[in-house]
Amino acid sequence: MEKDMKNNGMEKKKMEKKRKAKRDYLIFLGFLAISLISKLSSFDLGIRMWDNFLIFAKDMVLILPPSFALIGLFDAWAKRESIEKHFGKTSSPLRFVWSVLLAMTTVGGTFVSFPLANALYHKGAKYSSIMTYVTASSLFMIPMSIMEASMLGIKFTAIRLLASLPFIIIISLLLEKHLESTNYVLPLMEK
Repeated sequence: MEKDMKNNGMEKKKMEKKRKAKRDYLIFLGFLAISLISKLSSFDLGIRMWDNFLIFAKDMVLILPPSFALIGLFDAWAKRESIEKHFGKTSSPLRFVWSVLLAMTTVGGTFVSFPLANALYHKGAKYSSIMTYVTASSLFMIPMSIMEASMLGIKFTAIRLLASLPFIIIISLLLEKHLESTNYVLPLMEK
């Protein structure tokens, strides 16, 4: 009886997954149809939407494969003990420095930082280290900071980065405290 209920639940999940996949394909086909109609009728907004999609898709094709290869190498080569030592429960407050330094070298923004944060989590990093990393990867990217400094000046960039850092750390600590108080655990990935 229990086995039948479990199989029934798995069947429902599979059906739901298929239904979602169909819906996603229909949305994409609708987007393609609207784009084609816009192109044929010279509707400027639709044409710009398609052009923006192509730019975004090209960026994804160029950034994601090498990034995921590097994340895979990180996952395979970075030892759990090293991650726990520098980012985990027994780490010192220096973990925030490591998190920011790792974030500064992450190219690809949140497309890359979230999968890498997941790898950090599964290797034993504390929530505060992960939150600091994810937030800092949006704010402290080296290419963005160089461009910002060239346009707005080094003083502005330094003030922005230094003023952001304490807030990132404080918010990360508060979020970690909240997540731990609610016994939150990240869900396992489905196979």
